[in-house]
Amino acid sequence: MAVIEFDQSRKRDLVLIGRVTLDFNPNEMNRTLDKVKTFSMYLGGSPGNIAVGVNHLGKKVGFIGCVSDDQFGDFVLNYFNDRGIDTSQMVRAKHGERMGLTFTEIKSPTESSILMYRDNIADLEITPQDVDEQYIADSKILLISGTALAKSPSREACLLALKYAKKHDTKVIFDVDYRPYNWKSKEEIQVYYSMVAHFADVIIGSRDEIDLTEGYPVLQSDVPDHEVAEKYIKNGAKIVIIKHGKKGSAAYTADKHAYKVESYHIKLLKSFGGGDAYGSAFIYGLLEGWSVPDSLQHATAHAAMVVASHSCSDAMQTVEEIDAFMQEHKSEKVITEIDWREAL
Repeated sequence: MAVIEFDQSRKRDLVLIGRVTLDFNPNEMNRTLDKVKTFSMYLGGSPGNIAVGVNHLGKKVGFIGCVSDDQFGDFVLNYFNDRGIDTSQMVRAKHGERMGLTFTEIKSPTESSILMYRDNIADLEITPQDVDEQYIADSKILLISGTALAKSPSREACLLALKYAKKHDTKVIFDVDYRPYNWKSKEEIQVYYSMVAHFADVIIGSRDEIDLTEGYPVLQSDVPDHEVAEKYIKNGAKIVIIKHGKKGSAAYTADKHAYKVESYHIKLLKSFGGGDAYGSAFIYGLLEGWSVPDSLQHATAHAAMVVASHSCSDAMQTVEEIDAFMQEHKSEKVITEIDWREAL
């Protein structure tokens, strides 16, 4: 039996609220940004990438967001519309706010980073008036990105969307997605992150993001993962995924199972985009009624495929492609059930 069950009468599988941006990825590899001459432009931003990933896997997706009133905003809307992602709930910035830009740097085969421009950005201008109650009631899942909580009016729009989701039993996924830009203090982060986490059905975040949510000293907390997971599960969460970088991830479920998640052994091209691919395939598995281990396995495979690709959004895979990758790497065991209290 699936840990989470959905109302199959809903019109839409997933609606996301948060940022969609532009990624500029270098065409010249293994050099610093100051040495790069040309870039390829892709749709970016974690919620935007997840929307594309879930859509590419065959599910019905909608997006609540704000884009710039210019050619870059046109690019995003056209990209979504061309793929059948519903943009009826997307609006244009009214005061000249621009798209967030991310320039990626692939310094070497083992080192990459990102440079983000997040001043006067359109995605944080979504307002509560832009959130339609019936649209959320017609969706199986609402995904809230933590970055969208960094500033008003976007944070109030997210909280209203959360309220509507709880009212209509739309399942809530909180992707913590911490970015330091636009936040004023750790205390502010804790207030808004913990507010959404308290009502989420699924929580996905790195351990340092969880520490920010809980107000623990970042990377210094001696509170074990299972105690954090138990707290959220007591609040009503069904699944809690805590990431530990190269050490892997731990997934905890409300039926008292725990899993260690490791990575596939592949040649990386970049270190970013994997989390969004992971999230999209995991959500697909939940919607299909798969077990948590099967959903995690596909999520991990999808992540491996995307970090080996030049882009994030354009590299999202189909179910058949993910299955073929898993078959090719079937000798690797990446999901292991562990004792609830076992530490990574």
